[in-house]
Amino acid sequence: MKPRAGVALTSVMMALTLTTGMIEAVSFLVLGPVFTAVQTGNLLFLAFALVGATDLSPAASGVSIAGFAVGTVLGSRLESEVDRRGNRWFVVALLAEGVLLGVGALLAWRTGIHPPTGSGEPPTGRHFAVIALVAAAMGLRNVTALRASVPDVPTTLSTRALTALLSGLPPTADTRIGSGARHEGRRLASVGAMFTGGMLGAWLLDAAVAPAVVLLLTAALALCLGTVHWATPVERTSVRG
Repeated sequence: MKPRAGVALTSVMMALTLTTGMIEAVSFLVLGPVFTAVQTGNLLFLAFALVGATDLSPAASGVSIAGFAVGTVLGSRLESEVDRRGNRWFVVALLAEGVLLGVGALLAWRTGIHPPTGSGEPPTGRHFAVIALVAAAMGLRNVTALRASVPDVPTTLSTRALTALLSGLPPTADTRIGSGARHEGRRLASVGAMFTGGMLGAWLLDAAVAPAVVLLLTAALALCLGTVHWATPVERTSVRG
């Protein structure tokens, strides 16, 4: 069952975009520097590190890429199988993502991961474990975003939304990429959600909130969104396909 397009679905994807900013704040400022959602950054970090760039961990980037790949493959299989059986794959995807983020938060809590007290502290095995779990959740999320196909809201990357936003501004709007208040509003909200999430995550960490708590907040939101969709009648939230 495919989630029905509309304000409700767009709002869910915007909320997930906000949590991406929070997650990447933890990833970059505490676990790395590394990204768990924006894999373009990891590919570049890995390339830089392999030719001798300092303060970068090729292991952290590699673990994140591997975790993301596993999450993408397993997430694709899971969502496709649930969909094949005629069930609500979007709900399952949100709940599965929330569980992965929750396990990552629990591991960060149990292993005592905190923001580094100095520069140049390399990530350790406990960091790698959390990176892998969170990256797997983000791989699954990317599959969900592709299947949901909400225009201008990929949830883990704002480059295209920002490009479309700027290209659609009058008086030189590019009509081939869509223009108008509805398109521009959605793009602006997408970029704003990512920025706000990053700022919120960094602020929480700066206020001495444990990284595990920040991750737990993102997990709780994914679980809440999944639960709400599960409890909402099918005819109002989903369509065949």
